[in-house]
Amino acid sequence: MDNIEIKEQRSQAGKYLFVVEVGTENKTTHQVTLERDYWQKLSGQKVTPGQLILDSFMFLLRHEPKEAILKEFDLKDINKYFPEFEESVRK
Repeated sequence: MDNIEIKEQRSQAGKYLFVVEVGTENKTTHQVTLERDYWQKLSGQKVTPGQLILDSFMFLLRHEPKEAILKEFDLKDINKYFPEFEESVRK
């Protein structure tokens, strides 16, 4: 699996912003927003927002190459493309 580096950029108005870098060679960079309510819904606050982002990227990389992952998106958008996402990440 690709190396995944997550950096929280800021948290404001009920949202977190992360920059995620995937890979060591031919690295891809992604900006991901995460609404606090969505984090609570998926995690039950049992994992940190950063851990949820990591788990989400691990899910994405099982389904598509890193180059196919959108460069900028809100975490809840994953469920539009992969309806099994929320159930998978809750486990």
